[in-house]
Amino acid sequence: MPERERALQSLPRTPRDVGPTADELLALVARGDEAAFERLYDVVSGSVFGLIRRVVRDQAQSEEVFQEVMLEVWRTATRFDPDRGSANTWILTLTHRRAVDRVRSAQAATHREDRAARLDPGRPFDEVSEQVDGRLEQRQVRRCLSFLTELQRESVLLAYYQGYSYPEVASLLSIPLGTVKTRMRDGLIRLRDCMGVTG
Repeated sequence: MPERERALQSLPRTPRDVGPTADELLALVARGDEAAFERLYDVVSGSVFGLIRRVVRDQAQSEEVFQEVMLEVWRTATRFDPDRGSANTWILTLTHRRAVDRVRSAQAATHREDRAARLDPGRPFDEVSEQVDGRLEQRQVRRCLSFLTELQRESVLLAYYQGYSYPEVASLLSIPLGTVKTRMRDGLIRLRDCMGVTG
């Protein structure tokens, strides 16, 4: 091997040498590129499984949800819009939704079994009303999130929907911790105002 090539190979690799970003890989996945999906899987699997594990807690169920998420990424990659956020944020939002759905499903099954065991008809419970209220609140939160700047929304989603600490958000977004705190403060003020929360 010529000396020049040996010298070039010994140089430390810069971020550009690492390979395509998650956004670039997801764009290729949207075109059906299986090799890109394998690389994307390697890039995001740690953070995806970590988030699921924090929400679901059960190892076996976490593994099931992880497989469901990765399958959904493969099937719905064409829905990713880079103008609305990064590939990581899109994938982690999808992950959080799936994990929360699994927890809610497990809780609902437990509650159904508890109610059946108790058979307590004298205790009124308006389940339909509660579900409607919950859906209306979710819609209002989604609408209000759209009023945040992209940077504020990305920070809020990572902290409040994916469960990351402020230092973890700073690390994920490669920005200073002070910047994360400012974005979170401003974003939460906007959300509070939009939702009409007082106090």
